Amino acid sequence: MAGDDVAPEIGNALPLRRIPLGTGIHNIELMPGRGGQVARSAGQQAILNNLEGGYALVKMPSGEIRRIHETCFATIGHVGNVDHMNVSSGKAGRTRWQGRRPHVRGMVMNPIDHPMGGGQGKSKGGGGRHHPVSPWGQLAKGFKTRHKRKVSNRFILERRRAKKKI
Repeated sequence: MAGDDVAPEIGNALPLRRIPLGTGIHNIELMPGRGGQVARSAGQQAILNNLEGGYALVKMPSGEIRRIHETCFATIGHVGNVDHMNVSSGKAGRTRWQGRRPHVRGMVMNPIDHPMGGGQGKSKGGGGRHHPVSPWGQLAKGFKTRHKRKVSNRFILERRRAKKKI
């Protein structure tokens, strides 16, 4: 059942302000009325930590702590099929039946096919020692892709990994 005055039981959807603290939740809205966007894949759940100043503090499956408006809806419990990540396809043919094509590493390609291809033996990065990049030239390792002035940054209280202290 879903609504503002529904009992807080597993499987029911209700606003974050009506859910008991410390409860596991999934299918969480980030903006009221938009629909669930967070913790929807197999076996996922987030934890409702606190309510303060019209916002709920939710610990995301990634470990990030985020402020979400208390009127946003969430479903109590966690998503089923917890063992989804443990299933082995068994053979290459089964993944082909699912429409997934073979994945070839850029390092084993020729320089014409990928920036990290080429070289004698297992050389890194096209013969020379330059930083690994995608086929379109974007840095592949250590390059931050999130915008520095993104609007939703103010809702993130704690990142999933703390910044390194010097």
